[in-house]
Amino acid sequence: MNSALYGIVAYVLVQLAIVFVFARRAKRNTETDYLLAGRRLGPAFATFTIFATWFGAETCIGAAGAVYEGGLASSTADPFGYTVCLLLMGAVFAIPLWRRQLTTFADFYRQRYSPGVERLAALLIIPTSIMWAAAQVRALGQIVSASSAFNVELAIAIAAAAVVVYTVYGGLLANAITDLMQGAMVMVGLVAVGVTAVIAVGGIDAAVASIDPHRLQIFGGAESAPLEVIERWAVPICGSVLAQELIAVILASRSPQVAQRAAFFGGGLYLFFGLIPVAVGLIGVTLLPKLDEPEQLLPLVAQTYLTPFFYVMFAGAIVSAILSTVSAALLAAAALAEHNVIARLKPDLSANARVRIARACVIASGVIAYVLALHAGSVYSLVEQASAFASAGIVVVAVIGLFSNFGGIRAAYAALIAGCGMWIVGAYYLELTVPYLTSVAVALGDYLLVALVEPQVRSSPEVA
Repeated sequence: MNSALYGIVAYVLVQLAIVFVFARRAKRNTETDYLLAGRRLGPAFATFTIFATWFGAETCIGAAGAVYEGGLASSTADPFGYTVCLLLMGAVFAIPLWRRQLTTFADFYRQRYSPGVERLAALLIIPTSIMWAAAQVRALGQIVSASSAFNVELAIAIAAAAVVVYTVYGGLLANAITDLMQGAMVMVGLVAVGVTAVIAVGGIDAAVASIDPHRLQIFGGAESAPLEVIERWAVPICGSVLAQELIAVILASRSPQVAQRAAFFGGGLYLFFGLIPVAVGLIGVTLLPKLDEPEQLLPLVAQTYLTPFFYVMFAGAIVSAILSTVSAALLAAAALAEHNVIARLKPDLSANARVRIARACVIASGVIAYVLALHAGSVYSLVEQASAFASAGIVVVAVIGLFSNFGGIRAAYAALIAGCGMWIVGAYYLELTVPYLTSVAVALGDYLLVALVEPQVRSSPEVA
């Protein structure tokens, strides 16, 4: 164990201490207090929570490694696709969702369709949050492994334990409070490593000259099929714009205007600071050629070229980003499991019992995320799967149901099942080049077909 690892451990302990302090002070005797911070997040808290939640392992570790291997075309999602996703949330969805006064996103499916559709939607969304958490756990394991003699498997186990403890006690309010500090740490740490990397390669002119122009083709060049390019953009945008992690912050904001502005400002911060790992990935082939583990590019560049003090600061920044994201993902999975599945089966549960069950669901989700992190191919692949799994039907049903009266319960069931099934079959069995676009098309087609023949069970969407 070296000084850098000591610094990371100390930083995590400070984060845990902050969470414990605010967890003891916060009112968390109800679901709304624990899961939505009492619906009282202001502009600063909401903006930084969105930024810190979204700015996770895939942006720092995954994107830098992907760009290192294949240029900008290999990292369409980060930061470009997910920036569009956040801006789209602010422009289209934030205000209508906030006005419905939901507790989780799955509540919308009960309001608009039925309790059965609600439970199915929750069961389809929960795996996406767990996969996203697994990506963060794997990335945190890579940070610990790069900073010490621990192997990746042991580092992942330590990372999983830390983030589960962090999430169980935090709740969204404590998470939002720490996100202010974590967001600032991310910004400072990334600027430090970005500037140092440019200096190490010889300055801005030398850095630009070192980049192969073919690696700057964000759409993959003339050899890329148009549908494949659209697929790469559709997965992060359509697959994540209605993610429970993002919607939780929207619902926790104290007004619809705060929710909308937070999405816009969070998206702007995400793009600006997300370009730094991308830049390091582009010049990383000059600084550290022929890496066996491309996902370790960013921490290795920092470890090689930063002083020990600034490396610890950088590592703390990355740990900040990862802790925020995994906490939000585990909390999202727990909220859906407790509120939309377990509590619907046992409606007589007390407020305290609901919070205890939510905490237990956090632990269970963390264990599953740990297992996935051990067996995943890469951080980036986990994030792409999290965005694509089941989201085709989720987004088709939500968009049509949120903005129109067309279609009812059977149409919703058909789209949710067909969208998820088509993606699994297309991605793993048929090995389609555009499985996500295919699943969206199938989900939309099924919804429209069934909606045309089923009786309309209500004349307008129900708003709680």
